[in-house]
Amino acid sequence: MIARRIDEAFARPAPRDGDHDLFAEFRDLLGRGEIRAAQPDPAAEHGWRVNAWVKRGILLGFRLGSLARYDLGEGLLHFADKSTFPPKASPPGGGTRVVPGGSAVREGAYLGRGVTCMPPMYVNVGAWVGDGTMIDSHALVGSCAQVGRRCHISAAAQIGGVLEPVGALPVIVEDEALVGGNCGVYEGAIVKRGAVLGAGVILTRSTPVFDIVRGEVLRADGDLPLVIPGGSVVVPGSRPIGTGIGREWKLSLQAPVIVKYRDDRTGERIRLEELLR
Repeated sequence: MIARRIDEAFARPAPRDGDHDLFAEFRDLLGRGEIRAAQPDPAAEHGWRVNAWVKRGILLGFRLGSLARYDLGEGLLHFADKSTFPPKASPPGGGTRVVPGGSAVREGAYLGRGVTCMPPMYVNVGAWVGDGTMIDSHALVGSCAQVGRRCHISAAAQIGGVLEPVGALPVIVEDEALVGGNCGVYEGAIVKRGAVLGAGVILTRSTPVFDIVRGEVLRADGDLPLVIPGGSVVVPGSRPIGTGIGREWKLSLQAPVIVKYRDDRTGERIRLEELLR
């Protein structure tokens, strides 16, 4: 089994003959979406299971690689990266639409059929992007992040990545979610199916989210991530500091607020995005 072979190679202090071939096999499976850094698991409390051995395989690739130069456009554009992680090609018939203008996808990332990449955007190694998703201009899908089908990652949104610690849950954005412009989703937060993040929402492990519809405050708890409920509509908000100099200076902290859950009007606005794909 490739998981066992990857773990054995990762544990060795020095590479052996055949490790480069093993990594090439691993990277090919990762790029085809046949293995993932995290995957849905109904038995898990938050619905997702981390495949730590996949992260170890990616880290093995960094160890095995040497610095290499890559040229695009007959030498008009060049850059340097690990030889084990060249730019990912978008073969004709692959179903991915990469609009000209400076976008890049690293080998070891998976893009499903009908994914649209608006320039410039970047998808890092280990990321998984489902069918029909749009990644808009200046957006980032970080290492090992999992983005579902028919999502919209809007302009300048940041979907954070994580490789270490290898057991940490990556950022998850489930099917049919909308991540608005200039949003940031970091540190293993999970955005459940159909949720909408309004422009400028920032989510981290230390971010409390105030659900004024259900009267709850959502937080990460121990090993459990921050989870944004399915169908929720989250907008930026603020809350005053109630003690000390912060109160005296009348300062406030950012506080994302769930103001509603999706209805027919919300869905209709989101369906308009289909016209751009």
